[in-house]
Amino acid sequence: MNFPSVLQRLVEEANLLAERLNAFVGLQISIRESADVTILDLRGRSTIDGGESELLSSRLKELVASGVRKVLLNLVDLIQVDSSGVGVIVETYVSLKRQRGELKLLCPCGRVLEVLTLFRLLDAIPSFEDEAQALASFQPLSYSAKP
Repeated sequence: MNFPSVLQRLVEEANLLAERLNAFVGLQISIRESADVTILDLRGRSTIDGGESELLSSRLKELVASGVRKVLLNLVDLIQVDSSGVGVIVETYVSLKRQRGELKLLCPCGRVLEVLTLFRLLDAIPSFEDEAQALASFQPLSYSAKP
């Protein structure tokens, strides 16, 4: 057995182990703000089987109920999303639109990008590769005058 073949086998085993570990990573949500935009940094996966999509749904509903109207979902570290996760995104997008708010996506990639493309979500929800551009794209809130 030569060194390159042993090294190649070790790399393959490490990649397989990394994939298995990623399969067990639940959803982690970090929330931060930039001016009047609330940014949710999503890490892990948003699927129905582990309850991660329900966690995301409840967190987003809490934010909207508390008056948040501008939401940016940072998807750069989200490794998986299924139809339940897509449903949460759509539900939040519609809810915010009804309240004159906005939801936008940042850096969907890999499998997440494939799923969002399959569901044609990127045709409806603005998506950005650059956080500064995404933040700049949010419109000022318009308040209607009350008589």
